[in-house]
Amino acid sequence: MRKRYLPFILTAAIIILDQISKAIIVHFIPEGSVALRLFGDFLWICHVRNDAVAFSFGADFPLWVKYIFFIGLPLVLMVVLSWCVVSRRSDSEITPLQKWCLAGIVGGGIGNLIDRIFRSLRVVDWISTYNGGLFGMERFPTYNIADAAVVISVIILIVSLFVSERRKSK
Repeated sequence: MRKRYLPFILTAAIIILDQISKAIIVHFIPEGSVALRLFGDFLWICHVRNDAVAFSFGADFPLWVKYIFFIGLPLVLMVVLSWCVVSRRSDSEITPLQKWCLAGIVGGGIGNLIDRIFRSLRVVDWISTYNGGLFGMERFPTYNIADAAVVISVIILIVSLFVSERRKSK
């Protein structure tokens, strides 16, 4: 296997873990219910369906707009990011760590895209955490493995970009 394709192992792992976890949630936990409360009330394992994106953005969009913004654009973005991972042109501009981050974003994006395509535009979310009233919310919006992979990958990517830029300026 070529080295440039190795980050897609992360992509595949995220997709597999995300889809298996969602299948378990759908099978064992009724939609709209909390199955487990762990560490007091800090962590809930629940079953929620999300027909919007982060913080309910787009929930009121017409159906045709949802297809464009929730399936079409993410699909194009996944193709572009995947190209950045494997392209030799990007080798001088994107570090190996940044390519792994892009692969993590692609994995999370595809995980949720699968839900949007095969679950009537509704993503299965199942992790709910207490946030102590931060931003006026008692609980952080419910999420899944794909969401976590995207957020973690973006954070690492941003830090990596700052570090790379700082090294270039010295």
